[in-house]
Amino acid sequence: MGVALARLLPPKFRPERDIPDLSGKTIIVTGGNTGIGYETVKQLLLKNAKVYLAARSPEKATAAIKKLEEETNKSAIFLQLDLADLPAVRRAAETFLSQESKLDILFNNGGVMISPPDLLTAQNYDLQFGTNVIGHFFLTELLLPALTKSFEESKVPARVINTSSQGHAFAPKYGLVFESLKGGRERDAWVKKTGNWKSRMVLYGESKLGNIIISNHFAKAHSDVLVSCSLHPGSIKSELQRHVAGWLQVIGNALLFPTPLGAYTQLWGATVASPAQINGEYLVPWGKIGKADKRASSTKLESETIAYIREQIKDY
Repeated sequence: MGVALARLLPPKFRPERDIPDLSGKTIIVTGGNTGIGYETVKQLLLKNAKVYLAARSPEKATAAIKKLEEETNKSAIFLQLDLADLPAVRRAAETFLSQESKLDILFNNGGVMISPPDLLTAQNYDLQFGTNVIGHFFLTELLLPALTKSFEESKVPARVINTSSQGHAFAPKYGLVFESLKGGRERDAWVKKTGNWKSRMVLYGESKLGNIIISNHFAKAHSDVLVSCSLHPGSIKSELQRHVAGWLQVIGNALLFPTPLGAYTQLWGATVASPAQINGEYLVPWGKIGKADKRASSTKLESETIAYIREQIKDY
């Protein structure tokens, strides 16, 4: 049904037609070896960008790069990045900065979805929030020198594109339950009280709300050199659903849109929309300005969240 809907209501934005030539642009796509990230890298390569495909697994990245070469006759560059391990995030940023002086576009695209609550990051954070939010925040902070250099050289703001989801609506009433975000007795008690399946959904919602919050933060804190936006890519078929129950996967496969369409909105925001049009905004399919849940615009919650993340990364 997703394929049929895509044919009946085709997006107005078409990457092959609308994305301008990107020669001279340097871009990072996290989670670029699969799903929406892979499709994003593919379209960028077709438009002559220099693309760093950031992924955890060298084997999977190598396979993806080989396939991309077959499809585009262009080569992406592997950047090893494990968003679930803060020292590894620093190593990835340092590797990039040792090779490049500027970064024009950063796609904070990688992530995990509805993972079991017993899965934690290397530093004991919930896998979803630690990967989707803390890891991406830390990476962006570390890459600020290159993003700033891009603006200094071009006088055009660099862009940070943060993949969120309409799933941010699953976050708790007050936004984030901070004790749920790190392993320990408090989290264990919260999971037990909330229930295993419901806690997965709530934690996913917290991470996707967190994506919007950090996007809004960068949009305001660094508006002199960059623009930052968040987005819902659409209800897309991808490997993110691997933790979803089997019967839900069967239903989802019939209803979800094809994976390539998931790249459209972030590509539109990164390459076609004007900086003023997207800064601090929440984008929706297929390349439009939407509106996030009102919790995402809470200055109190944003302040608390950024303070929490900074406390977690201060020793790394």
